[in-house]
Amino acid sequence: MHSAVFLIEFGAIILGLGLLGRFAGRFRFSPIPLYLLAGLAFGKGGLLPLGASEEFVAIGAEIGVILLLLMLGLEYTASDLVSNLKTQYPAGLVDFALNALPGAAAALLLGWGPVAAVVLAGVTWISSSGVIAKVLGDLGRLGNRETPVILSILVLEDLAMAVYLPIITALLAGVGLAAGSATLAIALGVAGAVLFVAVRYGRLISRFVSSDDPEKLLLVVLGLTLLVAGVAQQLQVSAAVGAFLVGIALSGEVAEGAHALLSPLRDLFAAVFFVFFGLHTDPASIPPVILPALALAVVTALTKIATGYWAARRAGIGVKGRWRAGGTLVARGEFSIVIAGLAVTAGVQPQMGPFATAYVLILVVVGPLTARFTEPVAAAVTRWRRGGGERGGAEAPPAVRPMPSAPSAPPAPPAQYDGLASRGEPSRTND
Repeated sequence: MHSAVFLIEFGAIILGLGLLGRFAGRFRFSPIPLYLLAGLAFGKGGLLPLGASEEFVAIGAEIGVILLLLMLGLEYTASDLVSNLKTQYPAGLVDFALNALPGAAAALLLGWGPVAAVVLAGVTWISSSGVIAKVLGDLGRLGNRETPVILSILVLEDLAMAVYLPIITALLAGVGLAAGSATLAIALGVAGAVLFVAVRYGRLISRFVSSDDPEKLLLVVLGLTLLVAGVAQQLQVSAAVGAFLVGIALSGEVAEGAHALLSPLRDLFAAVFFVFFGLHTDPASIPPVILPALALAVVTALTKIATGYWAARRAGIGVKGRWRAGGTLVARGEFSIVIAGLAVTAGVQPQMGPFATAYVLILVVVGPLTARFTEPVAAAVTRWRRGGGERGGAEAPPAVRPMPSAPSAPPAPPAQYDGLASRGEPSRTND
């Protein structure tokens, strides 16, 4: 009977996630908020709490985090990360200062303590790579001049995760300063060693893993990832960081083949992860924190817009492109939930889960809207400020109609976007 109940519950979860994903796809928005709401509906204090399948869902959620970081690593090569770190680190520092510090300050103002402050700093710092990549594709901006700036900031955030996750893992484990320093030193040493090996011997590693049989390639890559993630977690470095480093070490055709094979698994277990996070959040605990979460969402939406604007201006992008870059970076999503999930599991602050859920729900919905409307709203405000005092003046003289000229050749189409870290030459037709 227990087995039958488990199959019924888990089958209903997967079927429900599929229907929610189709609904979100029809209206062209991220399914993440729907997955979180589904978890809230069937978790503690929800409409119909689950019981038999909760343990399996917990394991699936952990696999979801590992696959999210693995797929993220597959998007980048070690040389890409090194070059971005050398050329774009000022934008990364500005991103950290403007977006992590408000989260830390909010946690301290709420009286949650320094450990929760470090956690909430990460929640507000990291943008959602998945949501942003989808928005760029939906809006047809993959070839815009500001897109490489956006991608560079996302790359730096992802690289910073390799340092940040071990830090909060040690803090949440309650280890002392010496043990925490040793954990961080191990994490940095392992990350540096993997980057060095990936740059020097990436082709050899990829050749060893490579296989013409999709089944063998899937088994080897997935098995290697889970093994390395387990070893990393045993060393208190973070399973997610281990998976991320495996993805970086693979390159070329192996990375492309593994990406294609693992994408459906990533989507399945990532959806299970969001449901699991919602299952452990009592819906009744969200209303007390909704106003602080909304206030922090407004502040960090503005700071992300400022970050993108500054980075695009530094790269020589026009004013319109600067506003587009800032508005695109607003969305938070999967990694904010991953970070908050670590704190919830460790039992650091009971309100962290509801607060993070409300915060992500707000910004994962608002993010695509700011990406679409920040630039036209800024242009409208600029026109109003410049022409507001001239509305009652004399009528402007009619414009002189230009002489017809010979038709010019149509502009070349923008470069196709092959992945989140594509390094193809972007179109130069946009501001």
